[in-house]
Amino acid sequence: MELEFYGAAGYVTGSCHILRVGGRTVLLDCGMIQGGDREEAKNADPFPFDAAEIDAVVLSHAHIDHSGRLPLLVKRGFRGHIHTQNASMALIGILLADCAGLEESRVRRQNKRREEKNQPLLEPLYTQDDVDDCLVQVRGQAYDETVEVVPGVRVRFHDAGHIMGSGVVVLELEEAGETRTLVFSGDLGQYDSPILRDPVSPPAADRVIMESTYGDRQHRDRAASLEEMGQVFLDAWEQGGNVLIPAFAVGRSQEILYHLGKHYDEWQIGRWHVFLDSPLGIEASEIYWDFDHLFDQEANRIFREDVVMPKLPNLHFTRSAEESRVINRMKSGAIVIAGSGMCNGGRILHHFRHNIERRETHVLFTGFQPPGTLGRRIIDGEKEIRIYRETYRVRARTHTIGGMSAHGDQADLLRWYEGIEGQPPVHLVHGDPEAARTMAEKLRATGATASVAESGQRIQL
Repeated sequence: MELEFYGAAGYVTGSCHILRVGGRTVLLDCGMIQGGDREEAKNADPFPFDAAEIDAVVLSHAHIDHSGRLPLLVKRGFRGHIHTQNASMALIGILLADCAGLEESRVRRQNKRREEKNQPLLEPLYTQDDVDDCLVQVRGQAYDETVEVVPGVRVRFHDAGHIMGSGVVVLELEEAGETRTLVFSGDLGQYDSPILRDPVSPPAADRVIMESTYGDRQHRDRAASLEEMGQVFLDAWEQGGNVLIPAFAVGRSQEILYHLGKHYDEWQIGRWHVFLDSPLGIEASEIYWDFDHLFDQEANRIFREDVVMPKLPNLHFTRSAEESRVINRMKSGAIVIAGSGMCNGGRILHHFRHNIERRETHVLFTGFQPPGTLGRRIIDGEKEIRIYRETYRVRARTHTIGGMSAHGDQADLLRWYEGIEGQPPVHLVHGDPEAARTMAEKLRATGATASVAESGQRIQL
């Protein structure tokens, strides 16, 4: 039995690890690398394995940095099954289709310029046809259901509390009469977060692969974060501007809508026009409401009482590009939730073009912004930004609401790990170097054996 770390080892995105048991090879996630252009160009690199020799994939959840290279894996020869939780199975269909559409659009734009310069044309990383081929291979299962994905590897998902369908992956391994239990945390959510249930700690493990995104910090108190968020809406109204919220289509958009509905009167949301300006976010929201049996207790109560989630009579779903363009005529009174969450593409860029130079505009960041992304540059205080080859001065007021992260902080990670009996050895992934190192030190202080995984490192199980 052997585990090899590949993606998200020493950095956050591109989750992918290789498990070899009894002559079979299983991938844990197959995610896309996200960040600046240089980082994202690595997605086209060859895999460190023959895709055709992979027997199965186990997918922790639907986010693109965990699932985004699955169609490429299939395109390059993978023919096995992709196992994931049922809600994740529903979500990856829309997420991968969106990813393919963005990739095809990007290549069309670049090829137009290349044709003018007589340069060789590019091909997209993958297309919608590749996504369709990939989705045929996906198999869904319920939480706490055990499935043998290949001989000698049985898989069970527990709720990770990160996004709908996110799973803590428990792998029961058997080879030559030896058995081992390997736990892969996937991405862990915060405890007591809205809509979703708390992360579940498996009872026991021989070894743990754990994320460390926020292993070096504590999130701001949730109540204080919500108070700050509400104040942004009150101030923006007084100043006569719009509020722009770059948001991930899955998870973050639904949480923001939930809070707007829950604090509708307190934050005086009724006087605003609220736009979910994201076809992907709209589809994801509909899937969220379809899986209401996975809600936490409070969200279930609200859903039963109001028969709608969220309760926002002034919410507008803008699916078409024309509907989105109409929003840009509004100089005040609009709360716009739009992708992409890292501001590297999508409709949020068009809203920036019309609003980022206006001092009365408020930009509300509620999610992690990796280095190299436009969102990170704005947060870091850049005074000028480039959007579609044009320069804009950043005059808008920016706010970072830290307490709304979909990832657990250091205390949440420790709490989850401490729920596993016997202090099994931990390998930390999915974190920037400083976050992972700090988390390892914190774990060692509790008596645990902890190390930071390195890309290409192999562990005998």
